[in-house]
Amino acid sequence: MNGGFGADAKQRDLKALVDMVPSGSSIALGGSFLHRGPFAFVRELIRQGKTDLEIVKQSPGYDIDILCRAGAVKKVRAGIVAMEGNFGLAPYYRRAIESGSAKLEEHACASLTAGLRAAAFGIPFQPCGGLHGSDIPELNGWKCLDDPYGKGEPVWVIPAIRPDFAVIHANEVDAQGNVRVTGTHHWDRIMSRAAGSVLVVAEKLVDTAVFTAQPESTLIPHFMVEAFAVVPHGAWPGSCWPLYEIDYPAVEDYLPPGDAALAAHLAKAPEAATSAEVAHG
Repeated sequence: MNGGFGADAKQRDLKALVDMVPSGSSIALGGSFLHRGPFAFVRELIRQGKTDLEIVKQSPGYDIDILCRAGAVKKVRAGIVAMEGNFGLAPYYRRAIESGSAKLEEHACASLTAGLRAAAFGIPFQPCGGLHGSDIPELNGWKCLDDPYGKGEPVWVIPAIRPDFAVIHANEVDAQGNVRVTGTHHWDRIMSRAAGSVLVVAEKLVDTAVFTAQPESTLIPHFMVEAFAVVPHGAWPGSCWPLYEIDYPAVEDYLPPGDAALAAHLAKAPEAATSAEVAHG
């Protein structure tokens, strides 16, 4: 989309990055539960009033919960959904599914990964073990195929899942768009390979020499990244190891019902002041 690798070729502010995602999009969100999720991006989706979104994630929590709370979600493709042990299930997500305001395509983490792998590999489906005895395949209309080599049990095959966007929160990015994550990358790599477009929110911008000195640490190469924004503490109230841990009091403050509690939470977010400046600037 953008020619050249100058400092401004791919870099956007957060508002402009989110503006690239239209309502009705399918979005795969990186991270896991309260860890290194693209939460600043998610909150900006809410501020911009995006609706009818499909969210794809093996283990969402805060991100899917706040999007459902804001009425932004039409469909969810997810495995386990929870706010982690401190806070139990995701209450606003559960309310959206039970009320029918959002449709759930329930997965195991492995089956969702199989669908993303199929898209990444350019094939229509991917085999997935461990589903025998579950009601999930029948609920989703998945097919079971015989082993063509006649040596094994029949296997369930998962249709390809190709999100419009993968949104990844990273520790570092350079001006070209190379991306590095410290610690586990969860399912971010396969999301980035499966999606039609990759958008990145990073904690800091570093020199390309950081990547050329250790190229094996690059999680997503620049040619796969359409655009990025630098948003320090963009995974708040979650963690981004080793920079900061989960802000448990902030998560607890988010949970009470009512528009006022949600508005207060959005206003407290680290990116809120910058978003307000851009909106009024």
